Amino acid sequence: MMKQIFGRRKASKTADKESVGGRRHAALNQQSGSGVADLSGQQQVLSGTGHAYGSGNRAGFQESRINDALFSSYFRPLPSIKDVPNTEKQNLLIVKLNMCCTLFDFSDPTRNIKEKKIKVETLMEILDYVRTANTKFPEIVVEGITKMISANLFRTLVVPPREKKVLQAFDLEEDEPLMDPAWPHLHIVYELLLNFVQSAETDAKLAKRYVDHSFILRLLELFDSVDLRERDCLKMVLHRIYGKFMVYRPFIRKAINNVFYQFIYETEKHNGIAELLEILGSIINGFALPLKEEHKLFLVRTLIPLHKARCISMYHRQLSYCITQFVEKDGKLVDTIIRGIIKYWPVTNSPKEVLFLGELEEILEATQPSEFQKCMVPVFCQVARCFNSSHFQVAERALFLWNNDRVESLIRQNSKVILPIILPALEKNINGHWNPAVQSLSLNVQKLFSDREPELFAECVLKYEEDKVREEELKLKQVAAWKRLDEIASSKVTSGEAVLVSPPLPRQPSGL
Repeated sequence: MMKQIFGRRKASKTADKESVGGRRHAALNQQSGSGVADLSGQQQVLSGTGHAYGSGNRAGFQESRINDALFSSYFRPLPSIKDVPNTEKQNLLIVKLNMCCTLFDFSDPTRNIKEKKIKVETLMEILDYVRTANTKFPEIVVEGITKMISANLFRTLVVPPREKKVLQAFDLEEDEPLMDPAWPHLHIVYELLLNFVQSAETDAKLAKRYVDHSFILRLLELFDSVDLRERDCLKMVLHRIYGKFMVYRPFIRKAINNVFYQFIYETEKHNGIAELLEILGSIINGFALPLKEEHKLFLVRTLIPLHKARCISMYHRQLSYCITQFVEKDGKLVDTIIRGIIKYWPVTNSPKEVLFLGELEEILEATQPSEFQKCMVPVFCQVARCFNSSHFQVAERALFLWNNDRVESLIRQNSKVILPIILPALEKNINGHWNPAVQSLSLNVQKLFSDREPELFAECVLKYEEDKVREEELKLKQVAAWKRLDEIASSKVTSGEAVLVSPPLPRQPSGL
């Protein structure tokens, strides 16, 4: 009996202690901001070394009014960092960083309006602190900032239902841009990250403990965001990281390469190819000469194969700039580049063909005469095929090459090789193309050659006429041969004579 009584008293004291401890724990959480997520049903605030990242799911709040009331009581404004003594500024900053790790559901703009406003004001205050800092950030602040940034930015990207058909279309400019409803908070976090990375008070050696390989890979994953504003911010942030953390440069280039490989050879679906190419354009511009072998391999294995994607219009301007940068860095790469582009030249996609012709003009404009001679035959064989395209924009774009003074000069220096290649196509356009503008342009190009080099032109015309007569004779011989075979077969059928048919070859075993 006595044991039961003492046992009850002991249990009662234990419960009292647990209750007191729970209240103390809640009070500490309220002070640090780390207990808000428990009350609202959101994810826990990140803690530890800064290498653990949030799942990114924008967790919604429970429908219980009690939970909402409790959440509102805990998520309240704190004193301004400027208004507290210098000895307390750092502690208050850490509390506010922890509070900003709280995530909200932005799909419903009517929920938690007050709390969202408080978070925006707090983020703006932290941003101002980073911008105006005049002393080196200590490790605890660096860890807190990267932890808060990770919790807010690194999330699972939601792919809209229309994504499947977007990349199959060519004119993507007509689609309405998609906006992330969480952008009012996200753009402040991106501004904070940008200012933190480029701040003179951020020690690169210290920061790289938290801005590590995993952090960079998660940033690269966000380039697939459907929100153009987010991709623009990411572009600036990654470029600043590339500039500040020199030790990460090979890793960043390799990671971007892997994104391109997956896009080229697996999915052909990615929203951030243009932004990544824009970053690479400035990186290529800074390559030292002579170019390293790894940079040439990047050109051959990545940049040139990017021409084969159906949705090239999304990023062609940036891709063309990168290609031109390589031509200007090392003119000997022109032959490799042009033959690679011709390999991926479109057959049935006329708008893509127009893009290729524009890029070809830019490359030729930066090409030296000695390098031009190595690739002029395949180039103008392809241009001649474009002359005869039934799509008038393709034919016009090919004929407009003669409006470029630099390209026209290269053609004039090598007209003995080029004119015999393109003359048949010009004659075919003049005599039979359905579009009057194409006919007129073809006649103008032909007149340029005839006025400048009449002897060469006359010689090429004579050769063209001879080839045409020879071709007609060959066609007549083929027609006569088929007609003779038809007569022989018909005579054997009417006479009842067996017609010999060669036996089919035996199938070889596959060996599988």
